[in-house]
Amino acid sequence: MKVLTIKQPWATLIMQKDKRFEFRSWQTKYRGELLIHAGKGIDKEAMKRLAKYIPENMPIGKILGKVRLVDCVKISPGFKEMLLKENKDIYTDSSFKENYGWQLEDVEVFKEPLEAKGKLSLWEYNIEK
Repeated sequence: MKVLTIKQPWATLIMQKDKRFEFRSWQTKYRGELLIHAGKGIDKEAMKRLAKYIPENMPIGKILGKVRLVDCVKISPGFKEMLLKENKDIYTDSSFKENYGWQLEDVEVFKEPLEAKGKLSLWEYNIEK
């Protein structure tokens, strides 16, 4: 199954359904199930700014669950405005440094996160392990 590695706290915010879009510099034609991997990298500025949204102990280096990637949207002024109205804490001007918003739906959190080493881009993981 395809996997996307995301820094914390962003991976957790996706799994909590606080963040519907993940931003990337590149687009993808892939649509379907996608595992969300919390990488070992941490966005320290976001951790401070979003403290009210995130639990104390966030897993790193683990697959947290799965989502369905339903769209890849080119960022436009209208798209940016819509997301800032939705949640100006999560979606700030710095969110839009990337060119594409990957729309994620149908969040399913795993009861036990799976240990995994992250990779760049979309990568494959055998969920049957």
